[in-house]
Formats: sequence, C-alpha cells, structure tokens
Amino acid sequence: MVLRGARGGWYQRGMLNGERVRLRALEPGDASALHRWHGDAEVTRWLDTSYPESLAQLARRSEERVANSYTRTVLAIETRDEERLIGVLALRDVSPESGSGEVDLYIGEKDAWGRGFGSDALRTLCRFAFDQMRLHSVALWVAAPNAGAIRCYEKVGFRVDGRQREAFRRDGEWHDMLLMTVLEGELR
Repeated sequence: MVLRGARGGWYQRGMLNGERVRLRALEPGDASALHRWHGDAEVTRWLDTSYPESLAQLARRSEERVANSYTRTVLAIETRDEERLIGVLALRDVSPESGSGEVDLYIGEKDAWGRGFGSDALRTLCRFAFDQMRLHSVALWVAAPNAGAIRCYEKVGFRVDGRQREAFRRDGEWHDMLLMTVLEGELR
C-alpha cells in the first residue's frame, strides 16, 4: 500500500521514503552495525549513552525490541541508492492528547556525515508524524556544542525553544542542552 502524503512524501507500508533515504523498522541483523557505531567514541560523542554492551547483549535486545507503535517507533536509516544502513531514528513519547512527540537521531556511518542524509531522514519522519500521525509538534534535545546537528535540525525547520543549563557531561565538562521544536506548518 502506497499513500501520497499531503506534502509530497511517499509512505509505503513498512518503510518511509525520503529523497535520499529510506526509513524502515530495525531488524535483529542490524545489531552488528549498531555495535560497531556504539564502540566509536566519535559517533557517540554527543549521544546520551548507557554502559557498554556486548554484541550478544545488543543482538538480544534487538530481538526483544517492542514492536513499533504510535507512542514509540524506532527506524533504521538507509541510503536509497545503495540501501546501506547508516543510522537510527526514533520517534518516542508520542502523545495524542498534546499532538507531540520527541525525536532521537544519529548517523553512525561517518562517511555519511554532512551529506544531507540526517536532514532528509528527519524531514521524512516529521512529514509522516504530521501527515499520518496527526501530530502538531516534534521536539528534540541536542548538546549545545554539537553545531553540525544543530545545523541539520535548523535546515528542517526546528527552532531553539529553550536551554537546560549544564545538563550533559562529556569529557569532564558540563554542557547545556537545547530544546528544539518544529511545528506542523514550519517543516521545510
């Protein structure tokens, strides 16, 4: 089943297609790429990560993952041309009462950084959230020094709504976290 979204995106059962990326459900076979990314300090520098996991632990968690639903959806980001897994995107804490949800995003393949894949993935997910899920706003938190991510989010239409001072510790220093939000009519 393919639906034509009001803003021009193609939504197909099982995946969402952007201009440059395809978003699909995470598969247990994706665990090895996730394990590699989670072991790279440059990839995880600005992520709120937990304790290290073995490949076996990550694979087990992947197999036991709760099915995607309205309130929480975790998606793999693939390039459309190569169908290569490059990152992960999640829409969580979705509330039909407030018409809002929060996004988490990271690109794990460093050769894909700065090439527009993150903004296309985020735009595609937000379009789905607004058109199909009937949300009004999507928010995210980002470490203030993460200039590349902030540029990506602004390109999609996100704006800084607030700042939580010294809320994130990395490399022995405290950093502010920025709350960024995009409303339904602001998506670019």
